[in-house]
Amino acid sequence: MSENFLWGSATASYQCEGAWDEGGRVPSLWDIYLHKNNLEHGDNASNHYHCYKEDIRMMKEGGHKSYRFSLSWPRIIKNKEGEINPEGVKFYHNIIDECLKNGIEPFVTIFHWDLPQYWEDEGGWTKREVCDAYVDFAKVCFQEFGQKVKYWTTFNEPRYYVFSGYLIGNYPPGLNDIPKTIEASFYMMLANAKTVQLFKRLGINGKIGIVHSYSPVYGVDNSLETKIAMRKADNYFNNWILDTAIIGEPPMDMLATLNKKYDLSYMKEEDFNIIRENTVDFIGLNYYARALIKPYTSGESIFRINNEGKKAKGTSKVVVKGWFEQVFDNPNSQYNEWDMEIFPEGLHEGIMRAYKKYRIPIYITENGTAFYEDVAGVDSVNDQGRIHFLNSHINAILQAIEDGAEVLGYYVWSTMDLYSWKNGYEKRYGLIGVDFENNYERKPKASYYWYKKVCETNGDIIERSNF
Repeated sequence: MSENFLWGSATASYQCEGAWDEGGRVPSLWDIYLHKNNLEHGDNASNHYHCYKEDIRMMKEGGHKSYRFSLSWPRIIKNKEGEINPEGVKFYHNIIDECLKNGIEPFVTIFHWDLPQYWEDEGGWTKREVCDAYVDFAKVCFQEFGQKVKYWTTFNEPRYYVFSGYLIGNYPPGLNDIPKTIEASFYMMLANAKTVQLFKRLGINGKIGIVHSYSPVYGVDNSLETKIAMRKADNYFNNWILDTAIIGEPPMDMLATLNKKYDLSYMKEEDFNIIRENTVDFIGLNYYARALIKPYTSGESIFRINNEGKKAKGTSKVVVKGWFEQVFDNPNSQYNEWDMEIFPEGLHEGIMRAYKKYRIPIYITENGTAFYEDVAGVDSVNDQGRIHFLNSHINAILQAIEDGAEVLGYYVWSTMDLYSWKNGYEKRYGLIGVDFENNYERKPKASYYWYKKVCETNGDIIERSNF
């Protein structure tokens, strides 16, 4: 185990910062969508905007070597014309400087879902203009912070973002539109390649990658029909991000299938050349669960994700017509309240598959589990369930490293309790509890102190078991 291994935790701008209308920030699509639909929102979130010094101090005291966070596009760029907001830039300089002062390596995500509303009004990621505007935004970030930040990622979970917003419709912009899903997917991956190209052209002293919502695909059996369904599912869940970003070529069998039904003429030859020539230095894998797959049987496509927890447990269902069905009721598995399977074996197997296929460095950029936890009136939460979850998954990573995979860092999701998108504030992931009703008081949980020992011993306290 390398002494330079980056032990840390992760957040995202909209989910933790708050201060949605302070410091020159303009609205994101999340602000407008949540306000318009009278839904629980991130206006104040975890108040990280005002508490970042305390939060980073607690990271240091918790043994963290790195902090993964994202830059808010609507906090940095005011309008379509590209006007820079100096207050927003200064805020992120302050975050980065505070990290460095405390011996914590900043690991920066350029886009973690909070698209400015002024670009959503133009059609969002379905427009080439937004792809180019993103590259301009990235250039501002590189020029401002490139002397201080060594680790960059272009996007957090482009698959999850696009599918939730354009296909499933449970996140903004709330569409159920397959052609727009394909368009947005393509333009985000083109933006990724153009940003890598810019990063190299500017000569930034660092590395750049992409973060993917990784769901290693498993089959219910070894039949030919299941293997065919698994290939289609792997394209759906993983390959169109990882192959495109790392190899420089989207899965052509998937494109050929889509091209039979949808107009893909906006995908230009020069776009594919840019994608082919500008691949990432590393990959960040966000792992929560595998995808267990069986062959498609009948009926229309169904995309139903549980964002309500125990009130809707067991209701998740994913069917892609003609492709595959995802299994959420495996009798041999354990699921949390949000229908997420707890399967650490999938992390070990997933790392080994990715490393053998791509042979580039891997960071586990998110891993964690949520619980309903009441932090009011207590000094700390004794979250032994989270400790058990994290131990089993870090064990999987250590085993993968011993098996030859180049894994260079691990980030718990999340640093503190935060706004969990459509799941609101009840779904708590944090190592540090946040009392949202009492001045956002920070309360380290048992897992915070346990993870401190993990960081300080470089993983030596992990209880090991074999896969």
